[in-house]
Amino acid sequence: MGNREKLLEAARQCLFTKGYERTTVRDLSSAAGVSMAAIGYHFGSKEALLNQALFEALDSGDQAFGPSAGDTDLGALWRRLIDAFSVNKTFWTANLETVLRAQRDPELREQLAAGLRQGRSGMAREVTGTAETELSEATIRTIGSVQLALVSGLMMQHLTDPQSAPTADEVLEGLRALAAYLPEKT
Repeated sequence: MGNREKLLEAARQCLFTKGYERTTVRDLSSAAGVSMAAIGYHFGSKEALLNQALFEALDSGDQAFGPSAGDTDLGALWRRLIDAFSVNKTFWTANLETVLRAQRDPELREQLAAGLRQGRSGMAREVTGTAETELSEATIRTIGSVQLALVSGLMMQHLTDPQSAPTADEVLEGLRALAAYLPEKT
């Protein structure tokens, strides 16, 4: 493994153990076993390294969300997500910190927007069980977008007030109840 890969792995570890804001250049170089200058050489900055590691962790899914069961059981999916928010609280807080930083950094905002587009597709795949390459744009824009919105809101509730945040069963019951209020077509 080269220095670049060592740094990415160290950054992923730091995101899960220390979070974004508390991770220092020294933490990263020490965990990777490389000089602090290697961060600048390979990534330009600590922030660029942490951003890439965060996006890769979200993209791979397993470390951030837990392993997928490969089925379309929404109850199992929500239980897995809620468990991930509890087990990986530091990582999910880092995710929220990135959203806030992106409001002041146009390049990061574009990276995050691209990640959200990919996230919609991934969420649609999780819900439908259909390969991402076979999903229609309409499915991604509807099922994927709504599922991603629910994930974001549930994440914030579980990070802020885990004792009163809804369980997976309550989320499903809430979705059923909301469906009763949907108009036929707009």
